[in-house]
Amino acid sequence: MIKARTSAGARHWWRGRWARPTGALAVACAALGVAAPAASAVPAHGAVRAGGSAAAGDRSGVGPVTDISRCPGRNAEVEEATAPPANVYVAWIGCGGEGFARSVDGGKTFQKPITLPDSGGSDDPAMAVAANGTVYVSYLRYHGSHAYPVVATSFDHGRTFSQVSSLIPARKGNWGDRDFIAAGRNGTVYVTWDYGPSAADVKIICSPVGSCAYQAVDATAVIQKSTDYGKTWGPITPMQPGFPAGGGYDASVQVQRNGRLDALIWGHHLNPVTFAVHPGHEYFTSSGNGTTWPRPLVAVAPQAGSIAIPTWWIDGDLGTDAAGHLYATWDTQTRRGDIGWLAYSTNHGMSWSAPVRVTRDHDNAMHNVEVVGAGPGVADVAWQSDNSPLGYATFLRPFSITKGWLAPAIQVSPQYGNKRIWPGDTFGLSILPAGCENAPERISLTWGSAIKGHKNSEIYGAVVTLPHRLYAGG
Repeated sequence: MIKARTSAGARHWWRGRWARPTGALAVACAALGVAAPAASAVPAHGAVRAGGSAAAGDRSGVGPVTDISRCPGRNAEVEEATAPPANVYVAWIGCGGEGFARSVDGGKTFQKPITLPDSGGSDDPAMAVAANGTVYVSYLRYHGSHAYPVVATSFDHGRTFSQVSSLIPARKGNWGDRDFIAAGRNGTVYVTWDYGPSAADVKIICSPVGSCAYQAVDATAVIQKSTDYGKTWGPITPMQPGFPAGGGYDASVQVQRNGRLDALIWGHHLNPVTFAVHPGHEYFTSSGNGTTWPRPLVAVAPQAGSIAIPTWWIDGDLGTDAAGHLYATWDTQTRRGDIGWLAYSTNHGMSWSAPVRVTRDHDNAMHNVEVVGAGPGVADVAWQSDNSPLGYATFLRPFSITKGWLAPAIQVSPQYGNKRIWPGDTFGLSILPAGCENAPERISLTWGSAIKGHKNSEIYGAVVTLPHRLYAGG
């Protein structure tokens, strides 16, 4: 099963972006040309196409698209993270394992890709950047009689990965899937993944044009902790009750300013004997230390409907804005069709808003929805879908807790991707460092797509610029 999702733990640099910059960050602001845009109106309806401006005279729109992967064969399932002053880090399945490339100019250009160490026979990349600039990339490897996460660490801003750790469980023949990674303070790092003691209990169903889902699985969301910058790791700790039939997948995790861990888990009820999977929902949980987790978990807007068993893309993403408000996105399949959703929490996940519909089409197309928190009360929501007869496309739209949607959806990908070629189970989404007062919001997106003339999916990236006034007083 090939699944991934952008690590929310990679996005915490922005907590100081609303202050006036100093030093290198101020120089980067000037170099990247992020002075305040001129005031002008944003259209109230419709969608802005890639490469266009939201309104005449407004410094908003989608920048040039960059082909990042440039490796032969399949390139799909991209992750990304950003860090000051203007670094963008991208990892994906490709280049003979896990490909990695970095940009030092805010996503305008990317250096030649490398293959991450010990990444043969792996998938599910995830990324995080610590406050001191240490870059972590994790991926789920299948080797020998084990499935386990590998964590590659760079201490030179992504130039090289000199440290590699394998989190191999004691039990042979185990099952494993989808890792996430988040960086805390003073060398603390957390990896979550889906663990089961026996791969023999797993039954999968695979899409002819996507990846796979589970009919039966001994799934429980677990976490492991490192306190020495990812060199050594603590034991496997379940994040939910009911091991080995806890029913949790894809535990998107992030570290808050006070050190608290928040996680959004895609949860299913499992038959405790056969491990048969039933349709599920998203659940929220948090921990003060990463080793003890409360029970029960909090269901996130279950009234939106259930997540169907054949869902093959990664479902569920978690973000935090500068005020500490939480945002969750996911996808449901009901009689109304396949719908992407957003919900938010203003009390640290104790309760959640009613679901807000993200995707407007009425069909059974897939909707892979992700979110990143921005300024106080604001988040940027993106999704990739194949609802168009032309194929896959990727979209972005800003949202405010108090004002609702702040602008029309923007189609970021200028060309549609072939529906019959897998683009990956996720795409990359993060906010670029700015820190300049009244600067426009600059969002980096990366996605997989097999555009016309390509036999395989490639990884592309673009930067979307939206005016600061959209986000002011969100």
